[in-house]
Amino acid sequence: MTLQSCDAPAFEALGVPAHLSAVLTDHGITTPTPIQAATLPDSLAGRDVLGRGRTGSGKTYAFLLPLVARLADGPRATARRPRALVLAPTRELVGQIRTALQPLAEAAGLTTVTVFGGVGQHPQVTALRQGADIVLACPGRLEDLIGQGHCDLDAIEVTVLDEADHMADLGFLPGVRRLLGRTPRGSQRLLFSATLDRAIDVIVRQFLVDPVTHEADSAQAPVARMAHHVLHLHREQRVPVLVELTSAPGRTVVFTRTKHGARALARRLNAQGVPSVELHGNLSQNARTRNMDAFHSGLATTLVATDIAARGIHVDDVALVVHADPPVEHKAYLHRSGRTARAGAAGTVVTLMTDDQVRDVRTLARQAGIKPVTTRIPGPGHPVLLELAPGERALVPGGYVPPAVATGRPVRTTGGGTGGRSRTRRRRGRGGGQAAAAQGQPRTQQPSRNRRRRRPSGGGGGHTAASFSSGRR
Repeated sequence: MTLQSCDAPAFEALGVPAHLSAVLTDHGITTPTPIQAATLPDSLAGRDVLGRGRTGSGKTYAFLLPLVARLADGPRATARRPRALVLAPTRELVGQIRTALQPLAEAAGLTTVTVFGGVGQHPQVTALRQGADIVLACPGRLEDLIGQGHCDLDAIEVTVLDEADHMADLGFLPGVRRLLGRTPRGSQRLLFSATLDRAIDVIVRQFLVDPVTHEADSAQAPVARMAHHVLHLHREQRVPVLVELTSAPGRTVVFTRTKHGARALARRLNAQGVPSVELHGNLSQNARTRNMDAFHSGLATTLVATDIAARGIHVDDVALVVHADPPVEHKAYLHRSGRTARAGAAGTVVTLMTDDQVRDVRTLARQAGIKPVTTRIPGPGHPVLLELAPGERALVPGGYVPPAVATGRPVRTTGGGTGGRSRTRRRRGRGGGQAAAAQGQPRTQQPSRNRRRRRPSGGGGGHTAASFSSGRR
């Protein structure tokens, strides 16, 4: 295994075909990022590649360009036998990869299909039966379809693992190994990850042949472009301080440790006039899509998310990331913080810290390689808040209201919406864990007694700030 790096010439100088380079130019992309410049010569030459680059570093085009270039001149896919496979940990990431892939695939005359749970499988089965060249998939649903005889991986020429470290964190690697074992020995494999650790080494040793390793723009790289701050405050002041930070102009992503905490905080911010949406594993796919569309469009200015659900989401112009609950370990801090300072932009990261979290936050900062500026504040109105989130504060009565609600039509929600306590209790009874929900795998049926469990105390607007850390992940 070798370690290489290089500067960033034009795409065509790296070997990218002219018709694909033209597609990038049409989308305003003319200069390769460090990870693209480092990996493209080897991946376009057919080598197995192991690339480390942080979220937002340009990994997606680093693997899509060689994938499309390789398939462009070959035969079209036949029924149920795709020619390329891209595996990603979450349905949001699968959707974003497809958005980037679509113009390239159209230029090369290739067909694609996305495969993930949380939605009906019939359209996916139909697309596979018609012969899709490229499958973009979460591992769980793809294994289901293979088990049902709807897909075979024996014609795969290129396999990509995106955010391999995240798949390891979620416990997906056994399924990934089974899927890789179904692809032809000697086919090209490209593995991209923000971090390279022992869990990833298992995949590398078993499935990559003489891989070339490139480490460019690693998870720690954006630290210099981010301003890291810790606000030391009393627990009961967290919501008022968050309202002041999130009511400033621009998009903000706020992280909580649990799904219940994300739901409660989004409702509390909306009640205070901050248009907010939630993102966590208890939401249906339609609700996730609706909430992300609202955040992308600006109808909601704040996204309240668990770190697992938010892995891989791409939203431009996020100026502020707030850790309402400090993450448990430093990798989560780096991934969360990567929602800002993307593609060379600057960004601000704020961690709220109470008295009982001082030791944990100090350890977290040391392991993440950062030296945050710590400020003790009594509550809202402190000058540092205007420094961290400049601009005139604006509150919208009622916060974000989904369009269907505004027009008088009912909206089906799974937690945190208008469905009430009994519906939430029933849906939580079907929960199969954060990992399954994050990538859309079918949830396992729980014993009926689980559905009768009491919810954590405080439901919605009456939640205290302490509820951020309550509930299940």
